[in-house]
Amino acid sequence: MKRIEILLRHLLLRLLLIFRWNANRNDSPVITKDSRILFIRLNRIGDALVTTPLLKEIKEQIGCKVFLLAGNQNYFIFENAKLADEIIVYRKNVHGIRSLIKMINTLQLDAIVDLHDDISTTVSYLIAFSKCKYKFGLRKGNFKLYTHTVPKIDPSKFHVVDRVLEFKKLFGLNVNSGELNIVYEPKVESVRSVSDYLKNHFAAKKFLVGINISAGSDARFWGASKFSRIIESLKLYDVNLILLCSEKDLESAAQIASAGIPIFYRPTFDEFCAMLPFLNFLITPDTSIIHVASAFKLPMFGLYVHFQTSDKIWTPYKSEFDCVVTEEPTLKNISVEEVENKLIPFFEKFYFHKG
Repeated sequence: MKRIEILLRHLLLRLLLIFRWNANRNDSPVITKDSRILFIRLNRIGDALVTTPLLKEIKEQIGCKVFLLAGNQNYFIFENAKLADEIIVYRKNVHGIRSLIKMINTLQLDAIVDLHDDISTTVSYLIAFSKCKYKFGLRKGNFKLYTHTVPKIDPSKFHVVDRVLEFKKLFGLNVNSGELNIVYEPKVESVRSVSDYLKNHFAAKKFLVGINISAGSDARFWGASKFSRIIESLKLYDVNLILLCSEKDLESAAQIASAGIPIFYRPTFDEFCAMLPFLNFLITPDTSIIHVASAFKLPMFGLYVHFQTSDKIWTPYKSEFDCVVTEEPTLKNISVEEVENKLIPFFEKFYFHKG
């Protein structure tokens, strides 16, 4: 039944695009501080994080009313007055498309912005049947649904943040990319909890290295024995080491931590990320954590799977950074020697200039 439902939705979208007259306009949209704008960004945490520089500039330069339609996996990224005035959480199993369109039409919007790189059937329906003057999106296969589009610039050459920032053209923003960064601010209570944790686990304050072993998929778990060997190499320096992980990797973390370093696990993303501004250096295979760390300009070393894609890897937007990359589907064939050959000189660059 699920497969039939998906096929029907795609068929209906194709029919909608066939019979929809091209509504694209050549006039420049007029957005002012009195405008009411809905941005749509569903899906993952990383997808939400890379939109934050654009949203911050819109709030600061225009000051309009900003609504965010987000998913239940990423809505908390936007819980910041610098980004949005109101957040609507879309829960697929609760909200029907019709009821969501009806609710959106009560907001009396001036514009809707589809921030997605790819075509989303759900978002396409929302754009098509919502009532507002302007409908913005990247120029892609469903472009007929929009009144105005911006180019979908080459993902193999441009950072994902810069691709999102193409929307600045429709808002008339004057953007200095050198001053932009990811926006993420952990809650005060999360920061306080991390501060207490560090005081309890480290008698002396030293250069603090975080080693995150978790990522969004098991394909990006490098292996307990390999992480343990990296830890042994880092113990040759006068540093404090801390292991970071998600709940699913606690068993692996326990194996690695037999090397004698504390494990930092927290059930919420905010508490987990509150550790990042306390670190001096980060090692991680997870791109969402890389983006949050970039908000604090934290130097980091990444482990990347770049399988069957020509897109530019999701590097941090502003942090100093190095990495190893595999074009295989998992990290398992990246050797410890390959990582150490790049990691150690890069780490020493910051360790020996810590003062």
